[in-house]
Amino acid sequence: MKLNKVLVLLIITATIILSFANSVQAQGSNPDEELELFMQRHHGKIIYLDFWASWCVPCRKSFPWMNNMQEKYETQGFVVISINLDAERSLAKKFLQEVTAEFSVIYDNKGVLAKKFQLKGMPSSYLFNRQGQLISAHNGFNDKKKQLFEQEIQQAIAKK
Repeated sequence: MKLNKVLVLLIITATIILSFANSVQAQGSNPDEELELFMQRHHGKIIYLDFWASWCVPCRKSFPWMNNMQEKYETQGFVVISINLDAERSLAKKFLQEVTAEFSVIYDNKGVLAKKFQLKGMPSSYLFNRQGQLISAHNGFNDKKKQLFEQEIQQAIAKK
């Protein structure tokens, strides 16, 4: 009788652990829901949303700039969220070993968010005000654009 109780308890514990593991896996596999959670968590902040991929040369150049912007303006309510569009996560991880990201990364290997935002190029960035409204969108990244992007961030931060 005691053995049956232990066995039942083990089965129940295993079932709970498996269902928890499946929910955690599912949580990370839906980029649309993941982005929604990030947007909710950072409501009231200026959000710079950046789409990138490991094969994108300008993306490599944008990461140090995004790290710098996050560090520079974080205390003023600015946050960077990036969305990787590589079909294989291993490619993104290799990229991130070479080019660090000091901001959140969402993986969208099926391009769900890319379709939702109707991307026209890489990288693509979107700036949202403190109310979550889109205030600017850009394709590409270079030294000229860095100045414009930072100016837009500063203007958004100034509007409280």
